[in-house]
Amino acid sequence: MKQETRKDEIITTAARLFKEKGYSAVTMRDLATAMGMKAASLYNHINSKQDILKAIIIDIAEAFTTGMQTIILSEISTIEKLKAIVSLHVNITALNTNGMASLNNDWMHLEDQLEYYLQLRNEYEANFLAIIEEGISTAEVKQNNPELIMFSMLTTLRSLYLWIPKKEDLNAKDLAQSLSDVLIEGINN
Repeated sequence: MKQETRKDEIITTAARLFKEKGYSAVTMRDLATAMGMKAASLYNHINSKQDILKAIIIDIAEAFTTGMQTIILSEISTIEKLKAIVSLHVNITALNTNGMASLNNDWMHLEDQLEYYLQLRNEYEANFLAIIEEGISTAEVKQNNPELIMFSMLTTLRSLYLWIPKKEDLNAKDLAQSLSDVLIEGINN
């Protein structure tokens, strides 16, 4: 396992503060205080608060994109692909609940990386939608509005960062299976 650097510690602490207060409300002084260092010392490790936000959001967005590409290329059924998407969300969120809060709540504050982030998000959603449409066309997924199916699933998956930290005994694999049962198989077969 990779040793965490001081820069990594700053990013992790910033993600927690952004989740607690919101990106706009957190100052470099707040971050320095949380790190137990002087604000000027932060700049030995990072260039700006914006760079921290980019590191948090772009890393997670790229992880989702990479995961989605793996799912798309896999030779499994549509239902299994949808279950893999649920697992992808659970695993990324379980590893980084604070970063997921920034991804969901602070993405609009990205400056020079906003267009890139939106490209990643749009591509991810288009691939998700294509999987659902494929499932409908092969009758693996019940005939319904594919955008509504995707929106319903994504709304739940994107809000996991609010729920997961309240579950100390969380088992990501079990959660992914339970979520798949509810989101894909339905609440009343």
